[in-house]
Amino acid sequence: MANIHQFDVIVVGGGGAGLMAALNASKTARTAVISKLYPVRSHTGAAQGGIGAALGNIEEDSPDWHTFDTVKGSDYLGDQDAIEFMCHEAVQAVLDLEHMGLPFTRTADGRIAQRPFGGHTNNVTGKPVRRSCYAADRTGHMILQTLYQQCIKNNTLFYDEFQVMDLLLVDGKAAGVVAVELATGELHVFHAKAVIFATGGHGRIWEITSNAYAYTGDGCAITARRGIPLEDMEFFQFHPTGIFKLGILITEAVRGEGGILFNAKGERFMEKYAPRIKDLASRDVISRAMYLETRAGNDVNGQRFFYLDVTPETVNKYADLDGRTRPDGTPYHVTAAEIMSKIPDIADFCLTYLGVDPTRQPIPVQPTAHYAMGGIPTDKYGRVVVDEKNTVLPGLYAAGEVACVSVHGANRLGTNSLVDLVVFGKHAGLDAAAYANGADFTPLPANPTELVDETIARFQNGSGKERVAKIGSELRAEMFDNVGVFRTQESLEHAVEKVKELRERYLQVKVTDSGKIFNMEMMQTWELGNMLDLALVTAVSALARTESRGGHARDDFPARDDVNWLKHTLAWMNGDQVTLGYKPVVITKYMPKERTY
Repeated sequence: MANIHQFDVIVVGGGGAGLMAALNASKTARTAVISKLYPVRSHTGAAQGGIGAALGNIEEDSPDWHTFDTVKGSDYLGDQDAIEFMCHEAVQAVLDLEHMGLPFTRTADGRIAQRPFGGHTNNVTGKPVRRSCYAADRTGHMILQTLYQQCIKNNTLFYDEFQVMDLLLVDGKAAGVVAVELATGELHVFHAKAVIFATGGHGRIWEITSNAYAYTGDGCAITARRGIPLEDMEFFQFHPTGIFKLGILITEAVRGEGGILFNAKGERFMEKYAPRIKDLASRDVISRAMYLETRAGNDVNGQRFFYLDVTPETVNKYADLDGRTRPDGTPYHVTAAEIMSKIPDIADFCLTYLGVDPTRQPIPVQPTAHYAMGGIPTDKYGRVVVDEKNTVLPGLYAAGEVACVSVHGANRLGTNSLVDLVVFGKHAGLDAAAYANGADFTPLPANPTELVDETIARFQNGSGKERVAKIGSELRAEMFDNVGVFRTQESLEHAVEKVKELRERYLQVKVTDSGKIFNMEMMQTWELGNMLDLALVTAVSALARTESRGGHARDDFPARDDVNWLKHTLAWMNGDQVTLGYKPVVITKYMPKERTY
């Protein structure tokens, strides 16, 4: 018999969104966080460049400008009511983090420092605006540490190294989750009035990715198996500047500090694709530009990478050419010491993994799978919705990268991931606690661990003809080659069939470790199943969308098609079949028009 625990609110995931939700829920409701990692090891800690908020500390700015930039960056697929809500809430969210003790980098007069970031503009002049609030290049790490400390202060209960494997739904309401305790192998049932999923994204389904090994799409896969649709899964962002071959992210802040992208000919190629803001264009624009440069034979040594140059000589030269100045109007000239002070971790990554000193040599970079725009559909309070009519499933919430509000639409603007998790994590926590305080516990099913028991038994009794590592390797290569930066009908059809084949072969996997204590072979086998499910949904959704928009670029349908495709995709899984539906994009102020940079 499984161990049974009871809480008003259960938060699944200990990253930024989960901790923000727990912090706010625990103010009025008995709350626990379940995480397969120790919370301070969550992937939020890898976010480098900053959190966007129109504080106007350095120059004039407005939450309305932030709103428009986000709508434009989303390629007009973002829901504008949710975007406006997020961008206006962002200012207070940053101030709240400051009051909690987050050590932001400061201006000379002590205010929170801000720097330019791709896609963030002064909407009057069209020039880059300093909107990104940052703590050197460790912003996500500092948010994670600050929120965890606040949760500990607030006596939030943590179940660390517990892997949630199932969601319990009874009579159309959330009733809790089932988890395995990694240290013992025992199953635990967490009975709750409200459940918040904050489990992050699924970038590990691609071969080259900036994502942590833990990013295997657990939350999306668990809810999909319980009949909840996934929204806009075809849209996955490829960040243009991952370290060559490794995918480790080189933050956009490097370009915000003046870094320039060059091709093998020594050309600043972004002048061709975004003549106004050049190297600070949105991520999808630069990733596609790199693909086109590769196709034209302009990549370095034919190896599909380019150079990001942040040496003082280059930064100063192009700052003069662009007319870039400091806030006081003086020329934007930097020293090696100044660059090192603003990107210390990036410099360390480059030296450690490439042997490159970024103050002396250019950095080899290539697009890397980075961020899921799609996920579990929610409203702006984090409540999960289950159909085209936005019907709310009582007691179930999602926040952060696992959720699709949708504020990112077809392409997330840089810095908005951290805005997303603190704003919607907060409101998911507040709403979940309010719901729990007005609700009774839904009785548990007679056998709450039935699905997990069946899953574990299948792994233990497989034929052993297939290996997890081989299937995983084939999956990642297939997705990177055929569901990557550019896609075609042929490549997507190949991916759909290949993923179906891999899912069939996955049924032949056998877990050979019969132990209970930290049986990571069992967990990695289960995680592979999640990635296979989400890869299928992604490929099917992408095949159906016959246009190019944001992170979804079709070679065979290069134009954006607002007449037929200004709508969100909803995908339901049923075995090997994926059923698609659609719902309209919420437009309030900004009618779609061509993006110009």
